[in-house]
Amino acid sequence: MLANTKRVLIYRLGSLGDTLVALPALHLTARAFPEAERRMLTNHPVNVKAPPAAAILEKTDLVHDYFLYDVGTRSPRKLLSLWWQIARWHPQVLVYMGGARGFKTARRDAMFFRLCGIRRLIGVPETEEMQRNLWQESKRAHEPEGARLVRNLAPLGSAWLDDPKSWDLHLTPEEKAMATESLRPASGRPIISVSVGTKVQAKDWGRENWRALLARLAVFYPGYALTLSGSLQESEGSEFAAEGWRNANPDAGPVINLCGKLTPRESAAVFARAKIFIGHDSGPMHLAAAVQTPCVAIFAARNRPRVWFPYGSQHRVIYHRTDCWGCGLETCVVERKKCITSITVEEVLLQVNAILG
Repeated sequence: MLANTKRVLIYRLGSLGDTLVALPALHLTARAFPEAERRMLTNHPVNVKAPPAAAILEKTDLVHDYFLYDVGTRSPRKLLSLWWQIARWHPQVLVYMGGARGFKTARRDAMFFRLCGIRRLIGVPETEEMQRNLWQESKRAHEPEGARLVRNLAPLGSAWLDDPKSWDLHLTPEEKAMATESLRPASGRPIISVSVGTKVQAKDWGRENWRALLARLAVFYPGYALTLSGSLQESEGSEFAAEGWRNANPDAGPVINLCGKLTPRESAAVFARAKIFIGHDSGPMHLAAAVQTPCVAIFAARNRPRVWFPYGSQHRVIYHRTDCWGCGLETCVVERKKCITSITVEEVLLQVNAILG
């Protein structure tokens, strides 16, 4: 049946980071159904800072078109419209890349897709093992989310998680040229790329910490140029942090603030030129990891360690496992974000030095 499949529906929700950790699963699906039209059912962006999946996947040929809906909608009219859009397209196979949201949700989703006329469902997490990020004794931690997704898609073959090609964004010559032009003020200096933004309050390390870190980096690495990436709304916060770099060392390299000036894919092309990326648990961090740039990632303990870490052995992750770890909170008031605010500038600097030498 797989060889004769003409239309494949891929189900994946989320924004930048969620799309990027699914890249190996998307590459696997494209290899399994090379002749099929592949469309993705995904959500409208839930935050102004969160680009849609199409902003990442365009020009990759991994996905050819999209069905969009509002996450959590219970509107009968909207659900009926979504059902009709999918049913009249007549997909033959569903490749499920949804998050682990419980058996009830998985079964409800499976019922909806069968009502759409899809006969073959692959990856729907209807068992305990498929729902969980399994414990990996060799790593003494749970498997990454990207690994859980491809494990659930085992009927499609091997995903080659450790192969950089499985994370390939297929950046175009035009996107790489835009990165070159954007980095012209660096005048050939090596690049330190930083993203200080996050759309989740509980993941925010704090403006003053970022400013202090960049001040130290300007002293340690005056021969480098500094780039700042993120949404337009994060430009002001990035400039605040960059003042630490400028004020600490008048001989430091230039600051290039690219917030809001590049597409996510053009930002990835910039990260690919950098010696290191430093940032929160965020979409830009996963972008940098996808192009194989070593990351120093500053993590809150709201999720279990390693599940959402950047994939690859070249990265350095700072994660404090406090007594309230695994809370899942997006806004932390009672504990005052002690898991991430307890991370010191010295700790981050130590990991940067470990990469840059």
